[in-house]
Amino acid sequence: MSEHGDVAEPRPDEQPIDETTVDQADSRHDEDDRLKTDFVSAVLDAVEEGESERARELVSPLHPADIADLLELTPSERRGEVAAALGDLVGAEVLSELNDYVRDDLLDSLAPEQVAEFASELDTDDAVAIIEDMDDADQQAVLDALDPEDRAAIENALSYPEESAGRLMQRDLIAVPEHMTVGQVIDYLRDNSDLTTDFWEIFVVDEQHKPIGTCQLSWILTCPRSVAMADLMKREQTLIPVDMDQEEVALRFQKYALISAAVVDGSGRLVGMITVDDIVHIISEEAGEDILRLSGAGEGDINEPVMDSYRARVRWLLTNLLTALVASTIIGIFEGTIEKMVALATLMPIVAGVGGNAGSQTMAVTVRALATNQITGTNTRRTILREIRVALLNGATVAVVLGIGVALVFQNVHLGGVIAAAMMTNILTAGFAGAAVPLAFDRMNLDPAVASSIFVTMITDSMGFLAFLGLATAAGLTG
Repeated sequence: MSEHGDVAEPRPDEQPIDETTVDQADSRHDEDDRLKTDFVSAVLDAVEEGESERARELVSPLHPADIADLLELTPSERRGEVAAALGDLVGAEVLSELNDYVRDDLLDSLAPEQVAEFASELDTDDAVAIIEDMDDADQQAVLDALDPEDRAAIENALSYPEESAGRLMQRDLIAVPEHMTVGQVIDYLRDNSDLTTDFWEIFVVDEQHKPIGTCQLSWILTCPRSVAMADLMKREQTLIPVDMDQEEVALRFQKYALISAAVVDGSGRLVGMITVDDIVHIISEEAGEDILRLSGAGEGDINEPVMDSYRARVRWLLTNLLTALVASTIIGIFEGTIEKMVALATLMPIVAGVGGNAGSQTMAVTVRALATNQITGTNTRRTILREIRVALLNGATVAVVLGIGVALVFQNVHLGGVIAAAMMTNILTAGFAGAAVPLAFDRMNLDPAVASSIFVTMITDSMGFLAFLGLATAAGLTG
């Protein structure tokens, strides 16, 4: 025992860390833990030269996630060739780590029996992720090639809505009745080799298989064998309905700091569990989706087919074109005013541009608050008023700076006052629109991240031009 505490000594069969292996790992990854370009090139060159054994030797020490990265970094036209050269190194775990589009490309080159073999090696949730996006005919062929038990589990998962807890959950879990003792549970785990080996907690169920408590493994391992599970378990637990949206599931994990949680069907029976490793992926996926939706960029995946990206983006560009006509129409109304004072044409993009940025700031904050359930019916009004107060402070600051600057540059105090007033008006409008537009979409059960930016931009551009040119005309700057 170490004098510094209870530090476990290495077992005789444990091998010391091989410094050569560490050095090799450093040669494959950069400081951000990404595969180095030289390493990727070495693998591709080996495959191109027909040296498959050399390619496998280079890749074999990699983690499945790194092999997935390697395939994603490989040009699309060469992925099948590289995967074939690597052989069984591209296994089920690698497929589960792959980008959706890259995985679809590889699956297209595999026979249904091969896909079924990969799916049978994975947890149900990972197997479903591989199969769910296949064409109906290919999906059915894979299901037909599966063992009856695996097929039933996957078909059951596919029966739930996409992006629901039913699709996300694992079926393999440990559940025991409350009358068992700690010793009986330990014996049960040791005597049944077909039980899952990856679990952090044990669920306690009643006669109807409804979860009534949960017990961490650490409690079982440190408790006397004679203690009943009913006395050891924690009865308070967070249960996830099987049809709950995955984003809401992620929020519950975040709110209650969960490591795993039981999933129950409509009658309250235990049907699966969700673990935090799946939630990390969901949080990253949902955050990325919201950011891309704000820009109208579709899925925004660099592996997405060109035509899919085109269709996702062009419709929002055309919508933006229509909304831009509103601002253009307002400019046309004041065409005579602009002709009399060219300085107005120089300055009006400033008012619209700064207002647009202010609106985008408020909109981003509001969309994030909606996504994380920070805004409810209780604090909606307070949230809008808060953003208006922020806009008031920002507007006053920018208006004063801009007004003084314009007055000095153009030697026209009235012009400085007009642009300051217009800027103040537009930033206030931006603060209100940036909060109100996403909230309105949310109330209409529409995704506020999808179209908010276009409408907020339309409002701030139109109001910016209208306020500036309208005030300039009303103030008689053009005579």
